[in-house]
Amino acid sequence: MEDTHGGWQGVTGLRQTQKAVAKGLAARVYLACDADPALTEPLLHLCRSAGIPVEQKLTMSRLGQACRIKVGCAAAAELKPL
Repeated sequence: MEDTHGGWQGVTGLRQTQKAVAKGLAARVYLACDADPALTEPLLHLCRSAGIPVEQKLTMSRLGQACRIKVGCAAAAELKPL
């Protein structure tokens, strides 16, 4: 997750990330490595079928910090530039 042009352009949370993937807005998806697989697996399969790269290296806590939110999160998506 790079900070470019003054801020990260993305969404956080499973539902918002799923919506971004479904609408073709996501450039890359981040899934927390310690999140419940029952929640993240459907999103992982959706990303794979859409050809969107997925990273699963960060914990929920670290992913939340990287997204500049005060809580952990299971998923986040970096959005394509407009």
